[in-house]
Amino acid sequence: MAIKKILIVDDSPTERYYLTDILVKQGYQVSTAENGEEALARIRTDKPDLILMDVVMPGANGFQVTRSIARDPELQDVPVIICSSKNQETDRIWGLRQGAKEYLVKPVDAADLLSKIAALG
Repeated sequence: MAIKKILIVDDSPTERYYLTDILVKQGYQVSTAENGEEALARIRTDKPDLILMDVVMPGANGFQVTRSIARDPELQDVPVIICSSKNQETDRIWGLRQGAKEYLVKPVDAADLLSKIAALG
């Protein structure tokens, strides 16, 4: 599956802009959500090919939203890459257990992010 449409879920406008800038320059279509609830609604309407998920957000956190995606038969084929400032190995393991395919620590390195996306595509 070629990845074309990417949803960025992050409560930080700066982070959304930074990630959007990296991805748009590579030709990806990008949409954004500011929290978990908005992300779940947007996933159902936009059907992204990939989701970049922050962890620390108001309302449902990224781990909870990732778990909801992984357990939903309509959404579970959409890969999630967690992009979080939480840099403990236990956070990474927990994120992967919730259904994420990759776990990147902020600040996200552009080349690293693009190689992870390419590997999933």
